[in-house]
Amino acid sequence: MPVRAITGTYAFPSRSRRELYGDDQLVHVLWRGNLMLCAAACFRAPKAMSWSAFLTEMVEPWASSDPDYVPGSARDWVLDGRPFTPEPDRTLAELGVGHKSLIEFWV
Repeated sequence: MPVRAITGTYAFPSRSRRELYGDDQLVHVLWRGNLMLCAAACFRAPKAMSWSAFLTEMVEPWASSDPDYVPGSARDWVLDGRPFTPEPDRTLAELGVGHKSLIEFWV
């Protein structure tokens, strides 16, 4: 089947741009090296959400869909390509997690 490419400039505003989300943001999370969850998941999370709430309410339920996941076993966190150490009581915004940031971890 032939593919038709759109040539020229992309003249449409992004449907996932920051201003459409108010106090929320999109956060991508990737479990590196996992064959079952091989692509990043995208979560809509409040900027003011604490790291511990983000982890327990969003990341761990998603990661637990793999029977090998043990809550609390994630390590070697990376935020937007740079290693970082999450602090449980700080908000996503305080930790530098921005709209469409990519958080990676290993187990």
